[in-house]
Amino acid sequence: MRSIAENDLGTPARESAKQVTLIIDGRSVSVPEGTSVMRAAALADLKIPKLCATDQLEAFGSCRLCLVQIEGMKGYPASCTTPVAEGMKVTTQNGKLAQLRRGVMELYISDHPLDCLTCPANGHCELQDMAGAVGLREVRYGYEGDNHVHKYVPGKGEANPRFVAKDESNPYFTFDPSKCIVCSRCVRACDEQQGTLALTIQGRGFDSKVSASVAESFLESECVSCGACVQACPTATLTEKSVIAKGQAEHSEITTCAYCGVGCSFRAEMRGEEIIRMVPNKDGHANHGHSCVKGRFAIGYATHKDRITKPMIRAKISDPWREVSWDDAIAYAASEFKRIQGQYGRDSVGAITSSRCTNEEVYVVQKLVRAAFGNNNVDTCARVCHSPTGYGLKQTLGESAGTQTFDSVMKADVIMVIGANPTDGHPVFASQMKRRLRQGARLIVADPRRIDLVRTPHIEAAHHLSLRPGTNVALINSIAHVVVTEGFVNEDFVRARCDLASFDKWRIFVSQERHSPEAMQDVTGVPAAEVRAAARLFASVPNAAIYYGLGVTEHSQGSTMVMGIANLAMATGNVGREGVGVNPLRGQNNVQGSCDMGSFPHELPGYRHVSDDVARGAFEAEWNVKLSPEQGLRIPNMFEAALDGEFKGLYVQGEDIAQSDPNTQHVTASLSAMECIVVQDLFLNETAKFAHVFLPGSSFLEKDGTFTNAERRISRVRKVMSPKSGVGEWEATQKLANALGYPMNYTHPSEIMDEIARLTPTFHGVSFDKIDRLGSVQWPCNDAAPEGTPLMHVDAFVRGKGRFLVTEYVPTTEKVNAKYPLILTTGRILSQYNVGAQTRRTENLAWHSEDRMEIHPHDAEVRGVVEGDWVGVTSRAGDTVMRAHLTDRVQAGVVYTTFHHPFSGANVITTDNSDWATNCPEYKVTAVEVTRVSQPSEWQKRYREFSDRQQELLRAAVTDVSVK
Repeated sequence: MRSIAENDLGTPARESAKQVTLIIDGRSVSVPEGTSVMRAAALADLKIPKLCATDQLEAFGSCRLCLVQIEGMKGYPASCTTPVAEGMKVTTQNGKLAQLRRGVMELYISDHPLDCLTCPANGHCELQDMAGAVGLREVRYGYEGDNHVHKYVPGKGEANPRFVAKDESNPYFTFDPSKCIVCSRCVRACDEQQGTLALTIQGRGFDSKVSASVAESFLESECVSCGACVQACPTATLTEKSVIAKGQAEHSEITTCAYCGVGCSFRAEMRGEEIIRMVPNKDGHANHGHSCVKGRFAIGYATHKDRITKPMIRAKISDPWREVSWDDAIAYAASEFKRIQGQYGRDSVGAITSSRCTNEEVYVVQKLVRAAFGNNNVDTCARVCHSPTGYGLKQTLGESAGTQTFDSVMKADVIMVIGANPTDGHPVFASQMKRRLRQGARLIVADPRRIDLVRTPHIEAAHHLSLRPGTNVALINSIAHVVVTEGFVNEDFVRARCDLASFDKWRIFVSQERHSPEAMQDVTGVPAAEVRAAARLFASVPNAAIYYGLGVTEHSQGSTMVMGIANLAMATGNVGREGVGVNPLRGQNNVQGSCDMGSFPHELPGYRHVSDDVARGAFEAEWNVKLSPEQGLRIPNMFEAALDGEFKGLYVQGEDIAQSDPNTQHVTASLSAMECIVVQDLFLNETAKFAHVFLPGSSFLEKDGTFTNAERRISRVRKVMSPKSGVGEWEATQKLANALGYPMNYTHPSEIMDEIARLTPTFHGVSFDKIDRLGSVQWPCNDAAPEGTPLMHVDAFVRGKGRFLVTEYVPTTEKVNAKYPLILTTGRILSQYNVGAQTRRTENLAWHSEDRMEIHPHDAEVRGVVEGDWVGVTSRAGDTVMRAHLTDRVQAGVVYTTFHHPFSGANVITTDNSDWATNCPEYKVTAVEVTRVSQPSEWQKRYREFSDRQQELLRAAVTDVSVK
């Protein structure tokens, strides 16, 4: 079912410098060459009836409803498949066309249920609309005989093999075959937009039907529940269960998804303040009308019964929570922070900002720390994911962000994916990438695990470099060795754009035989011939692009590897135009934005060091306060200082560090040592178990503001419902600042963005008004680029000359031995998100209800483990228990798990090893042993006991008791 607010022009837009002028119904129309007659007519506000056509899919020409007459052309061609021609004269309405269209509609209606009054698509059904458009008043053929209305009868599928019931297996939508007109739009959407090819048309003639491939149901099929088929369906055949249950929406508002770093634009379709459904915005610059299961469907958490909507306090974590007013909660938190600073010093408190919050919310938290706390003790979750990206790209290219738009991938000839799993972590971008691969681009995957992109029935990587975890730098050096020694360096690019002294030093370094694929294959585990072939492929094409994820950054040499990637891109000249670039795939919706906003302890907003007198002076003048020039504490430093008794107060905005950060027992010991922890979140998460003040947060549906995605795209987040707690997150932070004695007086998030723009050079031209006008803006946006910067480093690098850096491979200190013989690495899965606080409270549990340990069949056999066994996983840091899944996706000697469920507690076993430059944890390399067990681990027993006690305390909460 299409959006209630969008106009469908029938066929996709075409880009061409040449304009074609034709006459449609006597009206002169000019459109780009290649445009269909149908779209040309729609652009002139002349509507041609259609059923199989939609502007999200290539024309198919099967419904025969869009017939037109064209002067000089025989017959009645389909307007959707007929391209315009200069001077063409088209007639869209006359008696003969009306007769033909009514005849077609009679056939459709004679084989369709006449239950419009009770149909969930009533009033918003394209078949219904077209029956009215062609003036259908009767059906000559009647409704008797062998038709699909009788064949597909809900509820009779098991009783009578002649009948096929609705497929309601998917938790979010139903498939009612009795309403299907076999237009193939759902099949084509799955093929063209999603790229999963999970649907097909089975049978011929009367027996034709849509089928979820060879599976019995949608849930069991390859369907990834992106919703493209539901949106494409012109009838109620595929319908969201939310529409069936609640009815249709009455209005919509454009906002931005709060899941991954793709930053998809959606229309939140509402009735009053009740959300009916999320529909991907076809004008969205990051997603172009596509979506994934999380963004489109997994929004139930926003209204979940677990939401905490009233502030709560307690003196000790062993006390029950007490519900209090906002004023009392803020006053209590402020008094505690003042007490702690008075007793332990100015630097004894700090904050952690959230990459799920808006830019404006993050900005006011770092301002709170610097202006009200008087220190720079602010950090963000990017510390534990992409901080090496910021450091490595800043050092080499001069800017801490990716270089391209997502659309740039459509110009790539070779795509290298390193340490990322886009189909699970960034599925909408992955669909676009797969589209390019089906067009002929070649793929190189560097990953210890065989991700879906390596091989599916529809695409296959040219090379899978299945390296050992922890050997990324060794691999990138061996690839660079081939580029340099075999003459693949783009000498013209390097001479014109790069620092030659640093290049010469790097060239000598990587040319050494010790970096050759042959010398490194025993280290990486990747055959030398495979590395050489991949390097030659990457370096020999016009456009080669690199996309990478946490499998690059979450290592002890994460920053080194980012530099190595930048080195390779510069050496081959693959920076500064479409189809190339260095592209970090950010994990959370606003990781880029939280970094941009000054969430690091050494940087003010816009990545300017706190010791920079000029930059600091600008903030001091705007904020009317003296700022500290001393770098503050990083998250790991906060933990250590807490254990040392020097750090006692922490404001945690929308993060669950007790679940997400490594070495859980170390983290929880640090939190236990603090005297005042303020948690601002939607739910009582793992960190809140150690909190003294809980401030209710807001979902993205309750916010005004902006998110910045992985391509530096700043998009609007618009409030579609009032905050459940009555107070927005930025307002809560502002209240705390005022209570601490530092005045903040914003009245709307737009004022916060205006301040950001005044103080941040790359944001000088950004405003809510501009974003509303343009749809989105990519920074830098300033006087030099008033409408933003899609491509970075086009004529010159931000730092001037690109700098090559020597990337010496240093093996991780995390070693396997007889006690811990396996290497654990971690990652994400499509249906769940981060620590699962949101997605675990939705129907996405149907696909992933627990974290599982992937283990190679050989390693399982040695340990007596079979599919589904409980296995204990022990490392130097701790132990946990989860079920085993045997698969050859992982290589022998490597095990893999996700980290979405607190009960499995994957981070209980990860160590606190970290990147040498940024302290980003080495999540991807943990030495472990796996053994078959029959009961939960000691950690899980303690977790259950603690969780049970916390629930008891919550149930004992007293409503609206003021602080004594």
